[in-house]
Amino acid sequence: MSKGFAVPLDVPKSEQDTYIRNLKTITHDSGRLMLFAGDQKIEHLNDDFYGEGIHPDDHDPEHLFRIAAKAKIGCFATQLGLIAKYGADYPKIPYLIKINSKTHLVPTAQHEPFSNLINTIDQVVAFRKCSKLNILGIGYTIYLGSEYESAMLSAAAQAIFEAHQNGLVTVLWIYPRGKAVGNEKDPHLIAGAAGVAACLGSDFVKVNPPKGEGASSAELIREATLAAGRTKVVCAGGSSVDAATFLTQLWEQIHVGGCSGNATGRNIHQKPLDEAVRMCNAIYAITVDGASVEDAIKIYHG
Repeated sequence: MSKGFAVPLDVPKSEQDTYIRNLKTITHDSGRLMLFAGDQKIEHLNDDFYGEGIHPDDHDPEHLFRIAAKAKIGCFATQLGLIAKYGADYPKIPYLIKINSKTHLVPTAQHEPFSNLINTIDQVVAFRKCSKLNILGIGYTIYLGSEYESAMLSAAAQAIFEAHQNGLVTVLWIYPRGKAVGNEKDPHLIAGAAGVAACLGSDFVKVNPPKGEGASSAELIREATLAAGRTKVVCAGGSSVDAATFLTQLWEQIHVGGCSGNATGRNIHQKPLDEAVRMCNAIYAITVDGASVEDAIKIYHG
């Protein structure tokens, strides 16, 4: 079995070898996940791909696939439709399919957040079979605290069970959000979200780094990594910052906070191809290889 993991009991014996193989591939048998996030083309529309400070390489959706094909990653997460358009040219990329999405156009003040399914597990499994691509897992977002959280919790639970029944690894994106949520970055609330992921049986949960007075984000997320138990916590990369700051934060999240990796999008794909690949490789070095910040910065600078 992959380091730090046991096969969940909802994975049938007939699919255990597939699940173990997928998990070892996605983590490189390290117990940690370097997830390259490319799902923002629905989530944030074109805001993350076009504009000041964003390299022209990022204007083309294929930029995401070029990075994922050239860089060291655990998996590339995006929607099925985008993979269907480009996957034939990039058959060796390890893919994770995001099965629900919504745009950011409707603010919480207007309507409580709800992200509905855009694909079913049956469709993911059928796509895996017909495309012959390396479809290793699925991802699903829950907005905890929304008045629609019960629908998202139910859909996530069903998706995780069905995914495990087919040997797929599961990642939940869980963000406390809605009128009932006073502070989305509250450490205690984020720890609660991580605990929800554990109750739903997810292999990984992606959360935002918490914020609070008197302690670093890495120190504060320790509560979440404990609350998640055998579900591994990965931190969202967030908005773009300089590489040294990002890599330092990542190292601290893992070695101080107990996180098991990261899920990074903008801090990678907004860069030109060569730099984006070097950034991926630096993140991978810390996450999977256990490299120091100094060594990772050297990789980034080439």
